[in-house]
Amino acid sequence: MIVLYGTPLSGHVHRVRLLLSMLKLTYQFETVTGRTPELLRMNPLGQVPVLKDDDIILADSNAIMIYLIKRYGVNSPLLPQDPVDAAHVQRWLSIAAGELRQGPAAARMVSLFNKKNEPADAKERAHSLFAIMNTHLEKQAFLATSYPTLADLACYAYTARAPEGGISLENYPHIEAWLKRIEALPDFVPMPWTKDLSAA
Repeated sequence: MIVLYGTPLSGHVHRVRLLLSMLKLTYQFETVTGRTPELLRMNPLGQVPVLKDDDIILADSNAIMIYLIKRYGVNSPLLPQDPVDAAHVQRWLSIAAGELRQGPAAARMVSLFNKKNEPADAKERAHSLFAIMNTHLEKQAFLATSYPTLADLACYAYTARAPEGGISLENYPHIEAWLKRIEALPDFVPMPWTKDLSAA
């Protein structure tokens, strides 16, 4: 039995949920509220997502995605076998953990959750990254290759919900088109808007 621990509004959690759906894996979702003793036992950093697969416990969204592909999605195009394509995927996973986290995701954390320890220039970082992504996506349909990969799953949520951090995507038409291509993929699951959960 696969159990995913997280919160619905986390982009890190969403990328794992998206992959679980695309691999057609059945799992149980457990909502985590704060740095509970149970969470800290599984991940001393107190971060979500955490994935439990029988006796295996893994933290870090990108590491979890690699595990799921290697265990349940062997030969899936989401993680290319070609060394150059695989390197391009890894580059975007690094960007998801770096520039995307310190830019759009950080601005969203400040706007939604009043987090004071996020970078003060998060919005500027976001626009710098989006300018690069927009130019890149003008030349190809997906981030790492000509087809969707883990790179796209990892970068989708915090890009799609950048407006929640006060960052408009109107000046980035190629990013907006890319988001629509991700949303049109089979077994896509949407990232909730904060206002939708608040109204529920």
